[in-house]
Amino acid sequence: MIDLDGYRANVGIILNNRDGKLLWARRIGQDAWQFPQGGIQPNESPEEAMYRELREEVGLEPGHVTVLGRTNDWLRYRLPRGLIRHQSKPLCIGQKQIWFMLRLKGDESDVRLDISDHPEFDLWRWIDYWEPLNEIVSFKRNVYEHALAELEPLSTARGAC
Repeated sequence: MIDLDGYRANVGIILNNRDGKLLWARRIGQDAWQFPQGGIQPNESPEEAMYRELREEVGLEPGHVTVLGRTNDWLRYRLPRGLIRHQSKPLCIGQKQIWFMLRLKGDESDVRLDISDHPEFDLWRWIDYWEPLNEIVSFKRNVYEHALAELEPLSTARGAC
């Protein structure tokens, strides 16, 4: 779903464990790490997209996680000119994302990168809360910083694990 301004609707997932570490995943065949994320399909809510992407990308079901919260509004980033597919219609110039903060309540062995026929990731690890800002590609950095800052109070909240 691309809006009139050229932004594709998307969800981002920040998954933390009981120690407050975040799941960080490497894109398959690349030296590029990121949080799980993916597009929102027509007639799908952001929460429905989040659960679908959670299963497709890291193999987790709703019962494996607790939703701690989400960003209040869309966060946007523009793609670098070299990544824009100018032949595609409608033209997509970037993404607008709703970010979710989740806590893993299952076991980390529940994380599976091989659920999908077309896996997004080939490796994952737990990292410190602010570490993604040092590793994410530059054009996504502001969105990551905003999402982490807005959702940080939830990461330390003690809920049912």
